[in-house]
Amino acid sequence: MQVGLIGAGNMARALARGWRDPVLVSDGGSGRAKSLADEIGGEALDSNVAVADRADLVVLCHKPAQFKAVAVEIAGHAKAVASVLSGVQVAELRGAYGVPVFRFMPNTPVEVRRGVICYSPDRDVDTGLERRVLELFGRLGTVVTIPERLMPACGAVVGVGPAYQALLAEAQVDAAVRHGLAAGLAGRLVAETMAGTAALLHTRDYDTLAIRREVASPGGTTARGLAALERGGVRPAFQDAMDAVVGSGL
Repeated sequence: MQVGLIGAGNMARALARGWRDPVLVSDGGSGRAKSLADEIGGEALDSNVAVADRADLVVLCHKPAQFKAVAVEIAGHAKAVASVLSGVQVAELRGAYGVPVFRFMPNTPVEVRRGVICYSPDRDVDTGLERRVLELFGRLGTVVTIPERLMPACGAVVGVGPAYQALLAEAQVDAAVRHGLAAGLAGRLVAETMAGTAALLHTRDYDTLAIRREVASPGGTTARGLAALERGGVRPAFQDAMDAVVGSGL
């Protein structure tokens, strides 16, 4: 399946690096398309129409505000469309393009094939084509099928999650540096601990409470650290962040 990317920003780059296949790509004149094609293989084309004419699947990676303008430009040229645009629903995609459409919400770890990709299916999509598209995105990590009404909440977990995890890691590294660890060593310790904990959660059916109890003995060191985080408002902070992101119309 020849993939064509409309847009060559951060998400387009992450997708292309994860697929590791030559892609067709266009941009709005930033020069990123050529850089991406040079890195991954494939071609940077002069126009969105040229990408749509040659691609089996057009992946919309441009800014959501450009949705209508891009659709007017390439509708009638695209054979099938996958969108990673926040806030653009399946019905809007179908109405604008009139071809099979697929709505995804990926996150940037797709670059290393450890992404989480939320998928809201169209009701009338060809099952054979859907299988091929899901296999393509499945190479990038875990694809989770959800009803579209849950896409804002899922996006507020998945789409923004890497930034939150990076912030948590940064905060822990800064705290460790204050107590004498070199930044590089602290970063390695934090990142490997996060990765190991994620793997452990996966094997334990995501039972966070059980894992916390295994580490935090009553009155012990970990219990004191957890109490300090609770006093610092870690739970209300994440709730406020979730409300802010969902309320933005993701």
